[in-house]
Order: sequence, then structure tokens, then C-alpha cells
Amino acid sequence: MKHIINGEPKSKSLSVIIGAFKGTVTRAARQTNIFTNQIWQPRFHDHIIRNEKAYIAIQQYIYRNPQNWDVDEFF
Repeated sequence: MKHIINGEPKSKSLSVIIGAFKGTVTRAARQTNIFTNQIWQPRFHDHIIRNEKAYIAIQQYIYRNPQNWDVDEFF
């Protein structure tokens, strides 16, 4: 859910916090001259974890995701 007032993101909403974080990291990365192109996905997906089973599934996905990088079609 986006928190928008008069067409502008609401201060301290998740969208504003993520945007500020991504902007700060992008500026720091560009100062190293390693990253000159876009380094983030244009959007993010938030999801409410509703029970322990969902939490465990997401936790396992995050933990195992780096192991699957070599077989990722976009790698």
C-alpha cells in the first residue's frame, strides 16, 4: 500500500524510506566508479507475512537464494 497525499509520497512511508536508502547507496556506489548504471530494480515488492509457515518459507528462500545464482536465467 502506497501512502500518497496530494500526489506525493507521505513522509516516513515505506516507499520514501526505501527510496532514500536506494539513493544513498547508489550515490556511494557511483563514487567508487564501479557502478555507473542502474543498480536497483525500479520497484520493490512488499509482502505481509501472515503466519509462521509463510515466514519460514521466505526465510529459506532468502537463505538459499545465493546458492541458486549460477542457475539463474538472468545471471
